Amino acid sequence: MNKTIAIAGAGLMGRLLAWRLALLGHRVHLFDADSIKQPKNAAHTAAAMISPLSEVVVSERLIYDMGMQSLAIWPHWIEQLNLSQQPAIQYSNQGSLVIAHPQDEAELQQFYQDLIHHLGEEHGARWLNRAELKQLEPDLSSNFARSLFLPFEAHLDNRQLLDNLLAQLIHLGVHIHEHNPINLDTVKHYGAFDLWLDCRGTGAKDGPAPQIVRGVRGEVLWVQTDEVHLNRPIRLMHPRYKLYIVPKPQGRFIIGATELESEDRSPMSLQSLLELGSALYTLNPAFAEARIVELDANLRPSLMDNLPLVDSGNLESGCPFVRVNGLYRHGYLLAPCLVERVLDIAGL
Repeated sequence: MNKTIAIAGAGLMGRLLAWRLALLGHRVHLFDADSIKQPKNAAHTAAAMISPLSEVVVSERLIYDMGMQSLAIWPHWIEQLNLSQQPAIQYSNQGSLVIAHPQDEAELQQFYQDLIHHLGEEHGARWLNRAELKQLEPDLSSNFARSLFLPFEAHLDNRQLLDNLLAQLIHLGVHIHEHNPINLDTVKHYGAFDLWLDCRGTGAKDGPAPQIVRGVRGEVLWVQTDEVHLNRPIRLMHPRYKLYIVPKPQGRFIIGATELESEDRSPMSLQSLLELGSALYTLNPAFAEARIVELDANLRPSLMDNLPLVDSGNLESGCPFVRVNGLYRHGYLLAPCLVERVLDIAGL
């Protein structure tokens, strides 16, 4: 039986849920407090790595297990979207690399030991020597004596994904309500709903069924250059920061490292910019001529344990709800798995 469903929050989770529900024939209303067509949420800022091995070393086994489920789902969803919408969303599952400068080799070794601690000897990662690393990534500096190759990890073009999802939602007849901070009065204004799905992230502090959620600040730098080519995400281990660089279409790269326990949404600091730029230069000196095309800072929605939460209940009006939050820095890693869980809990 088809239902009329309200979804609060048009980030990654909200769009994916609206898409899957619309494909199932449900009548969907998607609300967001900000612009849906020009998003400035965490999903728009993210590097969009699907990296269960990389993340398990600094999280719990649950994140790895859910990430592996998502890793199996993403290719099918991307293929489905690309058949319906152009331009195509670029998706790559060529794995990722973890590297360190010679003076920081201990950090790389510790990363490897953490993999063993969480996953045992069947973790799947393998060491590469200098020549093997050069074969995989010819444009990386020759200063790196060895690296860890994490197979099967993936990354995607998140901004094209968000755009294509929105186009599909419109095509499927989803009702879009942007600049609309949904609340109980809003719900009543649009009529009766059979189900409320709350995907508001840090916005879930307020309104119906409030949550204890905090924002964790992240900062990213976008550069563009035709002088450097990378095939996969690179993580650079360092005692002060763990930098990642992810290749994007049209010669662009997104670089991030900072994770601050702060809900400050102000622009990136000069110190952060210098650290990101300096680390980038060490990967390949040609990055010195790269053009800075964007600086961005955003808040990752996080719960106290930095683990995701999916729960359900009923609003005062009696309307059942399912809420999902706390994706932290694992949004693209966990989203497909969590979408499936929400649909299961909701009986859809």
